[in-house]
Amino acid sequence: MNQGTQSTQGTRLDERALDRRLRRLELLVTRRLDGLLHGSYLGLLPGVGSEPAGSREYRPGEDEVRRMDWSVTARTTVPHVRTVDADRELATWLLVDGTASMDFGTAAVEKRELAVAAVAAVGFLTVGVGNRLGAHLLTGVGVRRFPALTGRTHLLGMLRTLLAVPRGRPGPGVVPLAEAVDGVHRAAVRRGLVVVVSDFLDGLDADGLGPSAPAWQQPLRRLAARHQVLAVQVTDPRERDLPDVGLLTVVDPESGRRREVPTASRRLRERYAAAARQQQAAIAAAIAATGAAHLALGTDRDWVADIVRHVQVQRRLSRAARRPTTSGGTTE
Repeated sequence: MNQGTQSTQGTRLDERALDRRLRRLELLVTRRLDGLLHGSYLGLLPGVGSEPAGSREYRPGEDEVRRMDWSVTARTTVPHVRTVDADRELATWLLVDGTASMDFGTAAVEKRELAVAAVAAVGFLTVGVGNRLGAHLLTGVGVRRFPALTGRTHLLGMLRTLLAVPRGRPGPGVVPLAEAVDGVHRAAVRRGLVVVVSDFLDGLDADGLGPSAPAWQQPLRRLAARHQVLAVQVTDPRERDLPDVGLLTVVDPESGRRREVPTASRRLRERYAAAARQQQAAIAAAIAATGAAHLALGTDRDWVADIVRHVQVQRRLSRAARRPTTSGGTTE
């Protein structure tokens, strides 16, 4: 057997293994999310959409004046705003972080694999008749763009590409997360759902603990002003605390820098945990300030259960917002 034949067979084996992984992932998502997939159409977030669903009392500082329901306001003498259901044809855009910092995992899966699982869940929750799904994949050498198209085949093609992203340190064409968010903002012309899947470690201060806002916060705020935005944060337990394993060699996947860490030191572990809590709190606060919804997934947790809980909470909030009031509108 010559070298070319061996290479071809190896490629075919890799493709078959990739197909098996995709089939297992699809079965896992569709089976465990079956109730959500066949329930109310509201999906991952309570939709803004365009279909009238009633009205509720105006909340200063939260509601936009352009959504005022003047007829109900005049009838009740109390300011009301219109409420609407999600559009039946949803445009969903994904921004997926596939840079080197995602090539890390000390629990059941790596952060990159968890990001792919999150994309699969979003895709199968939103793919339907007429729904379109587009994506920007942020890699170490640039951004790979997928147009917004319909259908399961398109979704599986994107998942295949995500699983096959080369690993390694960033190249000269690396794009910051903030710039990638702006790119999605330009691509997503029609109002819809945008899901950003990342560890959100890019764009922080050098130590990750400084007082300034992350570089991606302002672009994410602009994105959330036009679209519904869900920020899916992917984390690993070792990013929150260090185990006592003696002298540990750690490598920064982005820069390649190596450092020896004496994890036997209790004081060092406590300082690390405190700094990690502060960093994670800063990321959560920055996401909240943009107006985006926040879903945290961990490589050491049941990510499907976390997504289910998030969707159920969002649907309860949406149903409460449409509940009738005695004045003829709806209320929280």
